[in-house]
Amino acid sequence: MSTSPEPAQHDHDDEFDRGLAYDLGTLSANFGRRRMLGLVGGAAAAVALAACGSSSSDGSSTTTAAASATTATTAASSGGPGGGPPSGGGGGAAMETPEGQIPEETNGPYPADGTNGVDVLTTDGIVRKDITSSFGDASGTADGVPLTVEFVVTDTDGNALEGYAVYAWHCTADGLYSMYSDSVTDENFLRGIQAADSKGLVTFTSIFPGCYSGRWPHIHFEVYESVDSATSGGDRISTSQLAFPADICNEIYDADSRYSASVSNLSRLTLETDSIFADSWEEELGTMSGSVDDGLTVRLDVPIAV
Repeated sequence: MSTSPEPAQHDHDDEFDRGLAYDLGTLSANFGRRRMLGLVGGAAAAVALAACGSSSSDGSSTTTAAASATTATTAASSGGPGGGPPSGGGGGAAMETPEGQIPEETNGPYPADGTNGVDVLTTDGIVRKDITSSFGDASGTADGVPLTVEFVVTDTDGNALEGYAVYAWHCTADGLYSMYSDSVTDENFLRGIQAADSKGLVTFTSIFPGCYSGRWPHIHFEVYESVDSATSGGDRISTSQLAFPADICNEIYDADSRYSASVSNLSRLTLETDSIFADSWEEELGTMSGSVDDGLTVRLDVPIAV
């Protein structure tokens, strides 16, 4: 499926100004859904105390908080410049990573994992290897250079974590995210879950993602203890991102008109200046093999502290 809107502006704004809904989503991404219940309960109590202490009797404080949450959620689903996703994604904030584990990163504003609106993880069909096409009631297909994506999930000693699950998602050739961007809100392509085999290998068939303004080309992923955990609201163990080498990005973007907007976007970026990869890109840089003509594969080692 080819789309024509201008590349989206997102994943790199100031996350301190994005409202209650985003803050709760970020807390959930860092602490897990179950632990968030306690936090939300405490927050509710704090709101109640604040309301009781207000000099106003019209409930304006509570109304304002609710309105802020509604506005943030609406903004996340309404689309942004050029018909693409809205601004967002956060960056720069340090996240605690267990020793030896792949660096922890933001899941961005378009995870579709229930932390920011829609949740595709509980939808029948999400467990799949080929993520180029939508599933369920959607029928679109993402257009782009074919790509095999491999994650090798191990413990910090290099032992395979068989059965662990990876949920992966990324943007289209023109920088749009299914389920969020205006022109593809009804699609769910470029999202999927797979379990690690006896060697810890998780494999997806997809397309090479585009480069939108402000972010280095990347793939988001979350690691869960099992497919069942991933599809039933279980806590994620790790959230990170895969970065692509510059040479293959330039090769594809320069030669393929489907990635025309990516050329100028990439020219303004480096891994060292990217808001997410700047401090840890060496550990998140995928290894490329193959060729555009014969088939490309990107592989990333994903050590997990268990």
